[in-house]
Formats: sequence, structure tokens, C-alpha cells
Amino acid sequence: MAEAWITGIGLVSALGADRETTWRELLAGSTGIRPITLFDTDGFRTRLAAQVDEAALALPDGWAATVPHSSRATRFALAAAAEALADAGTALDGGREQAWPLVLGGGAAGLFEAEAFVARRLRHGPRARGVGELVEVPQDSPTDRVGQVLGLCGPRLTVTTACSSSTIAVGIAAEMVRDGEAEVAIAGGTDALCRLTFAGFNSLRAVDAEAAKPFDRRRKGLSLGEGAAILVIEDARRAQRRGARPYASVLGCGVTGDAFHMTQPEPSGAAWERTVRAALADAGIGAAEVEYVNAHGTATEQNDAAECAAYARVFGERLARLPVSSVKGAIGHCLCGAGGMEAAVAALTVARGMLPPTAGFAEADPACPVDPVPGAARAGAPAVVLSSSFAFGGNSAVLVLGRCA
Repeated sequence: MAEAWITGIGLVSALGADRETTWRELLAGSTGIRPITLFDTDGFRTRLAAQVDEAALALPDGWAATVPHSSRATRFALAAAAEALADAGTALDGGREQAWPLVLGGGAAGLFEAEAFVARRLRHGPRARGVGELVEVPQDSPTDRVGQVLGLCGPRLTVTTACSSSTIAVGIAAEMVRDGEAEVAIAGGTDALCRLTFAGFNSLRAVDAEAAKPFDRRRKGLSLGEGAAILVIEDARRAQRRGARPYASVLGCGVTGDAFHMTQPEPSGAAWERTVRAALADAGIGAAEVEYVNAHGTATEQNDAAECAAYARVFGERLARLPVSSVKGAIGHCLCGAGGMEAAVAALTVARGMLPPTAGFAEADPACPVDPVPGAARAGAPAVVLSSSFAFGGNSAVLVLGRCA
């Protein structure tokens, strides 16, 4: 099989509109979780989320006219795609690149804009303007828009499996490269805040009135977020020929479905253990070789405990010494975009030898016997890392990333 190298990363988050700003703020232990300004939060359990700054919605010259009525989710993805391609040094020139596969995790898509239109319709009746904003309601809209702007005519796939969506998307794209189906694939995910999602998680009582505190004894729930990550995944031989400087190699991916409950995790960790072991088996490595875990780490009481139970089953007593941090205290839970964003962070960890901290962590919990990298970033040189996503409905996925030879 070919090696699948990550040669370009684009990242949009509440911490910054680009990869380097996001990475710098992550390492500093900053948080982008703050009061929402997108819509009214009166009556909800929380007023906080990791909202992306409006500056991130600006598109490269010439792109805005190509995608009228584009949603927040689409604009996040386009900005990340432009950055990823520039980072990889790979320009689309209308040649063979047009056949590159595009695989993205997708969730709310244009639902925020559709909600705004419905509100105007209720106020103004049939005279309400902006019906064109409904065009991006389908969950595959951001994928199609990115493909349209980039001029890609290869396979397009949108994965919607809740929080594991873009983790699976990266795994699928990497498998296409590893199997020789494509020399280059573009993968990742995007998601945007909207009223329906916010109300839903409030109804589930899954949110914290304060900023999320993954793995902390005081944790009471998650903080929602939004953003996008796009990765350029390339056959290592092609990358070497053109002198590319890779971040990490996608060694394997595990995907499982346990269907234990619509929203609750299987508490013993056995279900998520299967996901981790499937990923390690696909990568052809043992658990002892893993040196860092970029965790799902939602900051809900049950999820964090079940996740740590799964790692205990895989790593045994070594877990207490294994760095396991979550970025959701910094960039929020970005739902269908979360896994791609966290895969990007995991790749940066491999390439740059720094472990991002768990923002918000202060008090250890016996139910979470991990080293959450508290405070600020820590120097490290992990050769193999996991990026984990454990989603609603038992839709779970884990990526194994490693140092490029």
C-alpha cells in the first residue's frame, strides 16, 4: 500500500481564522468559548459557544461571486481549502488535479441562514427576501460548493455521522490514497452554529453554563463550537517527487458502530475500545507505540468517563503516563467538523513536537485517570498519535497518525 501523507492543512476556528493563529492560541491554553452574538440565547442553559469571528468568512478574491448565498459552513470550508492548498504548494490548474476525490464531514450546512429566512417569512409573509439562502440547507452543500469552486470533477462524498463525520472523511480519503485509487485527496469537515443545534443540546442538558472543562472533576457539559479543517492527503511518492514537506502520515483508521443508545455512551468503554483496536490493527501497530492521544473529550460527565475507560482497556496501567488532551475546551465541540479539526491538530502535534493542553482543566477526576496536559503546551516528540471521535448513536472513529519517514 502507498503511504498517505498530510501535506497541507487549512484550519478555521474560534481561536483564529487560519492554521497558525489557531495553533498558537491552542498552545497558549487560550479558549474561544464566549457569549454568542449570532442569535438570542435567552432562556437557554448557557449563553456560551466557540463562535468563529466574522473575519473568517471572507473569501479569496474571485470566489465570492462564484458562490452567492453561501452559508457560514461553506465559507469556513472554502477558507480552509484555500489555506490547505496554498500550504501544500499544490495549485489546481485544470489538469489531472480535477479528478481528485473530495470527502468532507457535513452537518448543519446552511441551516443558520435558513432559520433567518424563516424568521423573515414569519414577519413579512410572502414578500420576505432571501429565498436563495435555502439552497444550502442540504448537508452536502459545503462539499459541492468546495468542489465547484476548486473545479473538482472527481468523486465527492459527504459523511454525516454526528461527531465522527470528518474523522471518517479523513479516513476514507486516506484509504483512497493508500489503495492507489488517487494520488491526492482532499478531506476534512465543516460545521456552523445554528439555533436548532443549540436548542437541541440545551434540551439534552448536555451543555455547561460555563466554558467546557474536559476531564475535570467539575465538568457539567460541553460547549458547542464551529469551524472547519481541510487536509491535503497525498501519496508519499508524489509528495517526495515534488519536494513537499509533510506534517504526518495517516497510518490507519478504525470505524465502528455499537448502537448502545442514541445519545449515551456505552459506560464500560468496551465499545470504544473496539474502535481504538480497529484503528491500531489497520495501522499495523501495537498500543505500546502510541505516545499521545488527541481525545474526543467533550466535557460531559458520562462521555469523558467512558472514553477514559476505553483507553484503560487498551493501554492498561500505562494510561496514567500517556498524554491525553482535548481541544474542546479551547475551540468547543464543532460536531461534524470536530474530527477533521482535531486530526489537523494531531498532525501539527506530530510535525512540531508540541502537545496542546486541555483548556479549562484544573481538578483531576478519579473517573478520568489520564494526563490531560494541564495548563500550557508541553514539548514532546510523539511518533504515533491517536485522534479519537466517539459520536451519538455509537458512530465512532479513530485515526492513527505517525511521523513521516
